Amino acid sequence: MSLEAFKNRVLPSRDKMYRFALRLLKNEEEAEDVVQEALLRAWQNIEKLLTYDSMEAWCMRVVRNLAYDRLKSKNYRQDPLDDSLYNMESAQPGPAQVTESNEMMQNIHQYIEQLPDKQKQVMILRDIEGFSYNEIAEILGMQMSSVKVNLFRARQAVREKLLKLSTYGLEQS
Repeated sequence: MSLEAFKNRVLPSRDKMYRFALRLLKNEEEAEDVVQEALLRAWQNIEKLLTYDSMEAWCMRVVRNLAYDRLKSKNYRQDPLDDSLYNMESAQPGPAQVTESNEMMQNIHQYIEQLPDKQKQVMILRDIEGFSYNEIAEILGMQMSSVKVNLFRARQAVREKLLKLSTYGLEQS
């Protein structure tokens, strides 16, 4: 694969790789390092990449593995994330709508963070990053049925917490 092909087929995934790493590591610099290392590995394994159906899925799997390696290291330090990193709003709503929307997004991000690891990863990859079930199964090394079950349970857990919040006005633990 030429440099041009690498730029066209692998580099467009860089933003998704970064967001996924950032979600797992909760540290911008560490996430950037993981993405750089994943891109380097992709370049080093360029011939191997040609045999995969989805280069993006392979890259995401590498990001996941590298992020877990960093989380396991004793020197790892997490920084609290600013939720504004994830807000991708394009319209200009009024101040009340912005406040309400920001609070809702903070709650959703908090609920996602509280999920078990597998459910959290599946939900991020499917609902935030937009990967297909097949790609998620490949990235996480899971069976398709496990991906669907984990996604259903994750969505159900987040939905239940949001319903409690909207029903009572205050979060009930």
